[in-house]
Amino acid sequence: MSIIVGIDVGGSTTKIVGFDGERLLAPGLVKANDPIASVYGGFGKFTSDNKIALSDIEKIMVTGVGSSFLGDNIYGVEAVHVNEFRADGLGGLYLSQIDEAVVVSMGTGTAFVYANGATDEYTHLGGTGVGGGTLVGLADKLLGIRTAQHVSDLALGGDIANIDLLISDITETDISPTLSNSATASNFGRVSDLASREDIALGLINMVFETIAMLAIFSARMKNIKNIVLIGNLTVLPQAMEIFQKLEKMFGVNIIIPENAAYGTVIGAALEGKNNR
Repeated sequence: MSIIVGIDVGGSTTKIVGFDGERLLAPGLVKANDPIASVYGGFGKFTSDNKIALSDIEKIMVTGVGSSFLGDNIYGVEAVHVNEFRADGLGGLYLSQIDEAVVVSMGTGTAFVYANGATDEYTHLGGTGVGGGTLVGLADKLLGIRTAQHVSDLALGGDIANIDLLISDITETDISPTLSNSATASNFGRVSDLASREDIALGLINMVFETIAMLAIFSARMKNIKNIVLIGNLTVLPQAMEIFQKLEKMFGVNIIIPENAAYGTVIGAALEGKNNR
């Protein structure tokens, strides 16, 4: 058995996957403030859960902002560093099973990568500081909540009409043949005095997702393509599908949230090792 392991060392979480031939092993995740502790803890848990011996592992592919703290081996197994944007692109295309897309990595911030499997091009188009960190930071100050999942749970009871100003609130005429009057004119532009904590939580999620979606749509237009693939931790929030699908229909793009989207980057890192044996 010759296994390729991928590790994505983020700011607060470390993700790990493996390929045993063509088979993707069950991904794992650990949280720790120290990147070295999270890597070794996650690696130990992953090998234990999958009953893998060190001798079974051919190499370890590492990526992410925290991977710079790692050397060239982990427990004596060769560790190869992979460019994070290349890993985003590889993982996004693999999970969506398409050949070309703008891959959007939604983590603490958000990165936009043009990925073309046919030409082996994985180009960082840009990014925004709006992401999971924005959501958690604002939720902490406004709601006293410190995790994205708890904000999402609270938002399930929210009403966006108590938070956002819609185009229909300011005009009765169609201002564009492609723009619905139900589109947002201003996030938090109509905050009601009666807005509940649930409403505010939904408003925060909607603002973050709409900002990311519009930048992704602009990126896709720049590359003259329709496919947008979402990966990263924010994809697991239940509001993601509804908000992105609304904008997908409005702007004529194809937004995909594939299975295991939260692990897109680390899967891409492992693929780099698998494809270049």
